[in-house]
Amino acid sequence: MLDLPLLSFLIWLPIVGGIGVLIVGDRFGAKQFALGIAALTFLLSLPLYTGFDATTANMQFVELLPWVETFRINYHLGVDGISMPLILLNTFITVLVVIAGWEVITYRISQYMAAFLIMEGLVNGVFVSLDAMLFYIFFEGMLIPLFLIIGIWGGPRRVYASIKFFLYTFFGSVFLLISLIYLYQLGGSFAVADLHKQPIELTPQILIFLSFLLAFGVKVPMWPVHTWLPDAHVEAPTGGSVILAAITLKVGGYAFLRFALPIVPDAAAQLDWLVMLLSLTAIVYIGFVALVQQDMKKLVAYSSIAHMGFVTLGFFAVYGIARYVIGDRVAPEGVPFDLAAQMADGRFDSAILAMQGGMVQMVSHGFISGAMFLCIGVLYDRMHTRDINAYGGVVNRMPMFAAFYVLFAMANTGLPGTSGFVGEFMVILASFKANVWVAILAATTLIVGAAYTLWLVKRVMFGDIRNGEVAELQDINQREFIMLALLAGAVLLLGLWPQPLTDVMEVSIENLLMQALQSKACVGALVGGCL
Repeated sequence: MLDLPLLSFLIWLPIVGGIGVLIVGDRFGAKQFALGIAALTFLLSLPLYTGFDATTANMQFVELLPWVETFRINYHLGVDGISMPLILLNTFITVLVVIAGWEVITYRISQYMAAFLIMEGLVNGVFVSLDAMLFYIFFEGMLIPLFLIIGIWGGPRRVYASIKFFLYTFFGSVFLLISLIYLYQLGGSFAVADLHKQPIELTPQILIFLSFLLAFGVKVPMWPVHTWLPDAHVEAPTGGSVILAAITLKVGGYAFLRFALPIVPDAAAQLDWLVMLLSLTAIVYIGFVALVQQDMKKLVAYSSIAHMGFVTLGFFAVYGIARYVIGDRVAPEGVPFDLAAQMADGRFDSAILAMQGGMVQMVSHGFISGAMFLCIGVLYDRMHTRDINAYGGVVNRMPMFAAFYVLFAMANTGLPGTSGFVGEFMVILASFKANVWVAILAATTLIVGAAYTLWLVKRVMFGDIRNGEVAELQDINQREFIMLALLAGAVLLLGLWPQPLTDVMEVSIENLLMQALQSKACVGALVGGCL
C-alpha cells in the first residue's frame, strides 16, 4: 500500500468518481455510487495514519513529477503531521455529507453528489501540495463546486450568497497569486520547501504577509472579512454548510501554517499583534453577535467565526511566547542563537502547545460544527424553518435526537470531556506566557459562547411543546442516527483521548516553530537572530 501513489488516489479518485456520478445520472444509483466512492476514499486515507512516522518532520508519501518545466512547476505531493489529520477529517466528513443528502436532495441528485466528491478531491489537493502553484490551483478550484452547491441547492437568496462568497474569497486569492509570483521571481522556484528557505528583506516580507493575511483570513474567516460566511451558511443546503464549516474554513488555518509563518517569519513576528487583535475581536465581538440571532444556522455560523478565532490566536501567540521565554534577546551578528538546544530543553513547550492547540481546535471544530449543522438540518427537514421561535419542547417528541443535540451543544461550549475543551484549553493555557490579559480575555469570553449555545438549547429543546408542528415531530431514523452517532463518537474520543492526534503532529509542529522563529531578514525581530 505504501508504494502506491496514495496521495494521487486521494485527489483524483473522488474527482474522477464525481465525474462518474454525473455519467451514471439520477436514475442509475448515483447516491450509491457516490457513497461507495466517498467510503473508498476514506478507507484509502487511513494508511496515512497507520503508516505515518511520527518521529520525523520530513514529508511522507511523497510524489514528485515534473509538470511545467519552463517555470519549474512540479506535481509535488506529500504530507506531514500538520496536513495528515486534516485529510482524514475531510474524507470522514464527506462520507457523512453524502449520507446526509440521501433522502433530502430530490432533484439533480447526481450533480449534488458529484459536486461534493469533486470538492473532496480538490481540498485533499490543497492539503498535500508541496508546490505553491499547484497549491494555488487547488486552492482556487475548490471554490467552484462550493459556489455551485450554494447557488443551485441553496435557499431563496442563494444567488446573492454564492456570488458574495465567491467574490470575497477570490478577491483575497488575487493577492496570494501576486505574492507567489514575486517569490518565484526572487528565488526561481515554486517548491514550498525552497520558499521556506528563501531570504527576504523585511519590507517585502510585510507586504507578502499582508497579502497572505487577506487571502487566508477570508477563508478562516477572520473579522472583518467574515460577513460572507453567515449568508453562505443560511442559504447553503445542509451538506454545504457542513463542508463549509468543517472543512473549508480549515484551509485558511492550514495555509497560515504552511505559508505565512515559515515564509515570512519576521513579518509574522512584527505583525502578530494585529492577528491576535483580529482573533480576539472575533472571539469577543462575534460571540455577542451570535447571542442575538434568531436563525439557528446564522447563530452557529457566527459561533464558527468565534471558535476559529482561537485557531489563529494559538498560531500567532507563539511569537509573544518566544519574546517571554527569551526576553527579547537577539544573538549578535554572526553568532546564531541555538534555538534547537533551547527547544530541546523545553523552553518553547508553551509555543508548541499553542500551535498544537490551534490544530486540535481545527479538527475538533470540524466535528462539532459539522454535527451542529447536521442537527439543524434534521429539524429543518421536518419543519422547514430555522427560526428558533418556531421550536420549543422538541425533547418531548425527539428524545434520541435531543441527546445528540445537547451533547454537541455542550461540546460547542467547551465542556471538559469533549473535543471542544481540548483545543481551547491548550490555546488559553499557552497564551498566558504570551500575554496574561489576552489569555484572560479569551477565557472569559467562553462564557458568552456558553450563553448563546445554552440559550439555543433551552429555546429549541426544552419546555412545553410550543405548537402543533412540534407535536407531530418524529425522532431520528436509522440514517440520521448513524451520522450523528459517528460524530458523537469522534467528539468524545478526541475529548477523552487527544494523544493520538497530538503525537502525530508534535514533531512537525516543532519543525514549523523552528522555521517561524528563525529570522530571514536579519532585523533582530525574532529569537532566531540572523541566518
